[in-house]
Amino acid sequence: MKIGIPKEIKNNESRVGMTPAGVYELTKYGHTVYIQSTAGEGSGFFDNDYKKAGALILDTIGQVYGISEMIVKVKEPTEVEYALVQPQQIVFTYFHFASSEALTEAMIKSKSICIAYETVEDDEGTLPLLTPMSEVAGRMAIQQGAKYLEKPVKGRGVLLGGVPGVAPGRVLVLGAGIVGIQAAKMAAGLGAHVTILDINMKRLRYVNDVMPPHVVTEFSNEFNIRKHIKTHDLIIGGVLLKGAKAPNLITKDMLKEMRPGTVIVDVAVDQGGCVETTKPTTHEDPIYIIDDVVHYCVANMPGAVPHTSTMALTNVTLPYVIKLANLGWQKATAKDACLQKGLNIVEGEIVYDEIKEAFQI
Repeated sequence: MKIGIPKEIKNNESRVGMTPAGVYELTKYGHTVYIQSTAGEGSGFFDNDYKKAGALILDTIGQVYGISEMIVKVKEPTEVEYALVQPQQIVFTYFHFASSEALTEAMIKSKSICIAYETVEDDEGTLPLLTPMSEVAGRMAIQQGAKYLEKPVKGRGVLLGGVPGVAPGRVLVLGAGIVGIQAAKMAAGLGAHVTILDINMKRLRYVNDVMPPHVVTEFSNEFNIRKHIKTHDLIIGGVLLKGAKAPNLITKDMLKEMRPGTVIVDVAVDQGGCVETTKPTTHEDPIYIIDDVVHYCVANMPGAVPHTSTMALTNVTLPYVIKLANLGWQKATAKDACLQKGLNIVEGEIVYDEIKEAFQI
């Protein structure tokens, strides 16, 4: 199979869809890998690294899309790429269709095979291709939240870990999934007081078992959320509904109940966000302020640490890329029920129910 790795063109997205090690594995099976020139530089991988691994370097993104039977990338195609996607071409990437009607319509029109990393689901119900980026984003959420709590960037002026004689900062984590647990771990490591909310008692019991005593769990409901937003300095939104739009757990009216300088980091922004006032931002311009509450809603947080993120992503995507390349998408998804759940749009038809629900189709 001819496999293309284009350069990511989303704002400040420095990850790349494949490491040289991944290219090397694919060429061992006899596949041809085309990579756009300089595509890997942001992640610390250079054209010569890819050449040594067996890739062929192409100059433009149009050449990569034009020659490839399968495109492997990181983020959803941007508007510039819509016209480059070809009928029957496999596009394997993060799509998050439920948060973008324009992207959904464009991919329907392209009649391509859209396989979304974020909906590939294993036998245990976990999302193996979303997990590593959720781990990165959860940990980064605390890094970024701690920074934007500083007064020069309009935060409350709180040091999360506190100091002797001064109470530590308070972190509220919505969701005890991968993002929430990683965020809680990082916040706890800094010495912050952490409250983590979820509706899944099994997850809360797990958190209670593995986290230190200054991480406390509570059941998630509107009453508890309204109670805690008044006293917490940093709020992490880490709620995920597989393939669907995230629920608005914090509404616009709740912002007035928060203290000025409270920081919200909404990691669920890719799926529409779990805060009503969430709108996607970029690493170039990451925050905005509503009712004196700082919102950090960067839609590709792991893109800020591309070396780590690209390697973590290739670790989990490569086995599926090899399967798709060796068997073709129809046989691969027929044999692998996990991969089959990654099918979102096939030759102009939405085949994933949560996307239909999002747009009332």
